[in-house]
Amino acid sequence: MKQAKWFLILHIFLGIYALSSVCSKLAARQPFLSLPFLLLYGGMLLALVVYAFGWQQVIKHLPLTTAYANKAVTVVWGILLGLLLFDETVTPRQIVGAVIIIVGIVLFVRADHEEEDRS
Repeated sequence: MKQAKWFLILHIFLGIYALSSVCSKLAARQPFLSLPFLLLYGGMLLALVVYAFGWQQVIKHLPLTTAYANKAVTVVWGILLGLLLFDETVTPRQIVGAVIIIVGIVLFVRADHEEEDRS
């Protein structure tokens, strides 16, 4: 149960990491060095700092291999955020890719846990 809590926390921080890309994309639409540009760019940097500190806490509680394998989920977050916030089209290839990423993570984490149980 404790690891489930840290998986949830990990994915929250990975979502924050993906949000840094949203801030970056929104900043790119603003005139250079305008107030909205600076605020969005600052938001991107803040998200990256929060993610970095959160990542350090997560790897104290989860195996590094498990935590690192889950970083691939940021691609899925990016697809979802693009769809929801920027009305981007999600292609069948992206859906297949997202499913492959999620299945790969699940298989890796399960195999990692089975190996730990044998030890």
